[in-house]
Amino acid sequence: MLKSLHDDLDAAVLAAYGWQDLQAALADHTQAEARAAAVEALLERLVALNAKRAAEEAAGHVRWLRPDFQQRGSGVQAGMDVSTEADAPAEPAGPAAAVPKRPWPSGLPEQIKAVADTLAESPAALTLGDVEARFTARGRWRERLPTILATLEALGRTRLVAQAGIERWQRV
Repeated sequence: MLKSLHDDLDAAVLAAYGWQDLQAALADHTQAEARAAAVEALLERLVALNAKRAAEEAAGHVRWLRPDFQQRGSGVQAGMDVSTEADAPAEPAGPAAAVPKRPWPSGLPEQIKAVADTLAESPAALTLGDVEARFTARGRWRERLPTILATLEALGRTRLVAQAGIERWQRV
C-alpha cells in the first residue's frame, strides 16, 4: 500500500511539472538502464529548472507558493507556473555578480568543508575553475581541489555532471 501511495505521489509530481514522459521508465525497476537514463533526464531537468528560477529571482521575479507567508515587504506577486521546456537550456541571467572570495583554509578538514559549502551555496553546478575562483591563497592549493572534489563525490556530498562536455560538480 505504501509503495502505491509513493507511485501515485511520483506520478502527480511528474504531471505537475509536465514530465509524464519519464513516468513509465522511473516506475519500472526491472529495466535498470532505462530507469537510470530517466533518472538522469529528471535530474538534468530539475537542474535546468532551478537555474531558470534562480535567474528569474535574481531579476526580481519571484514565484510565491504562499504569498501571505513568504512575501515580505514590497514584492511583486507572480503566479506559480511550473511549465518548462524540458530539453531547453536555462536562459542566462545576464552578467553575473562578482562572487566574494574567501581565504583558503589551512587544514584539510576545513578545506573539504569550505569546498562543500561553496558547492552548497551555488544554485548551479560549478566547474573546477569556478570553485578555484571562489578562494584566495598562495602556493599550490589548487592542486588539491580535484582530490577534494573526488572525496566529496565518494562521500555522496557532490555529484559530477557533464554538461556540454564540461565537468561540473553540484551539491547532492
